Amino acid sequence: MGTGDLGTNELGKSVQDYIDESPIWADGTSVGHAPMTAMQWRIWWLAAFGKFFEGMIIFMTAVAMPLMSLEFGMNALQHGIVGAASLAGILVGALALGGLSDTFGRKFMFVVEMIIFMIFLILLAASPSYIWLVVVLFGVGLALGCDYPTAHLIISESIPSASRGRLVLGAFGFQALGALAGTLVGYLVMVNLPQVDAWRWMYASAIIPALAVTVGRFYITESAPWLFARGRTDEAAREAARLLRRDPTYPSSIKLKKHPGHGGRHPHETSWAALFNAKNRRATILASVPWFLQDLGTYGIGLFTPTILATAFGRSSGLSQDITDIVADSVLAAQGAAMIDLLLIFGIVAAVALSDRVGRIPLQALGFIGCAAGLLLASFASQYTGTAQTALIFAGFMLFNFMTNMGPNSQTYLLAGEVFPTHVRGKGAGFAAAFGKIGAVATAFLFPILLADIGTTNLLYVLAGTSVLGAVVTWFFRIETTGVDLDRMHER
Repeated sequence: MGTGDLGTNELGKSVQDYIDESPIWADGTSVGHAPMTAMQWRIWWLAAFGKFFEGMIIFMTAVAMPLMSLEFGMNALQHGIVGAASLAGILVGALALGGLSDTFGRKFMFVVEMIIFMIFLILLAASPSYIWLVVVLFGVGLALGCDYPTAHLIISESIPSASRGRLVLGAFGFQALGALAGTLVGYLVMVNLPQVDAWRWMYASAIIPALAVTVGRFYITESAPWLFARGRTDEAAREAARLLRRDPTYPSSIKLKKHPGHGGRHPHETSWAALFNAKNRRATILASVPWFLQDLGTYGIGLFTPTILATAFGRSSGLSQDITDIVADSVLAAQGAAMIDLLLIFGIVAAVALSDRVGRIPLQALGFIGCAAGLLLASFASQYTGTAQTALIFAGFMLFNFMTNMGPNSQTYLLAGEVFPTHVRGKGAGFAAAFGKIGAVATAFLFPILLADIGTTNLLYVLAGTSVLGAVVTWFFRIETTGVDLDRMHER
């Protein structure tokens, strides 16, 4: 197998050109694709498990909430604060820490965020009071928020353009696996350890896996496109060579060239303000506003599915202080939530299969419409009782979960890491994630209050309306990035 005469091209190539380069057989026939290297797969797996922990911790909190409430004597307001704490941390982490990857590097923040996660996860399992519980949940969220832009960028800047969509979304899909795992771990712990402090063991179950991921992240390459954009061409070439190390070797050598606009940028081009200039404003709106609108529904339904199911099925009002009643209600709700959460996995599988074929924008717009349909279907349950009511709730929530992961929940994440140029990609993706989490925090905090004040049906109507709005904004500000070389897309 040969490589093509890459090293002799005096003009050189971009980092992405080398990543996209397919090998050539000795007779001159192209292989037709660029097979992933061991380092590329290592980066992918380590990023995927970051998303797994996010889904696991956030959705596990929904199962653990009744036990934490009993131990710390929480009222409705405190319920909302606990539900919102980790999401508020994600908001701050995505904005304050995620953007630091543009300054200190993708790998550096990729490692730092997992160290922060480990520290607060251990403290979470040992929280001695309600105040400490809120503080450490916020700390866990800080790390998860940093992971939003960083994990996406470290994957998308290391893999072939043609497979970027399905590989980024494949890693993102581990969030759905984590959500299901968090619900199942909560269920198993409660069944085998029916006591008030069982919630501590739920969170503690993630410590050893998180430690393994933390260690693994020390042994990856830095993003060559980031180094290249910073003017560190020699380092970029070395890291690209490590990233693309194969047997047989190709490319045989790497000679990078500078594209117009790379390096030597004025500070205002790399500041937060650059996200709102004429060149990037459309991208900022597309990446941020639909994410905010989809998080209103996704986290509201995801966090409070057990509560909604318990209320709809006439279970405990939540006023019982008997541990047996609380565990029984929580186990029942966790079983129902696990069934519904399965559709998150089916949705992300559909997104992985379709994103590089159908395109990001059509899937996001269609997904928003499907979310609205699912929420409206669930709202009809209030008009029925018994089996019909149960069927409508489950059908509506399942349709919602499938459509949100096929569409806006996955595509907003994917687009946020693609529509911005390299020099502000971390800031742009971080801002979009943070803006989205404003919706998640608002939902987590206000959902219990609104559920009691206006009822489940009216709340579902409101969320259906925000989903329709998400489809409109997506289409009006659309920027399609499917299969596009990000280096060339953002040349100035």
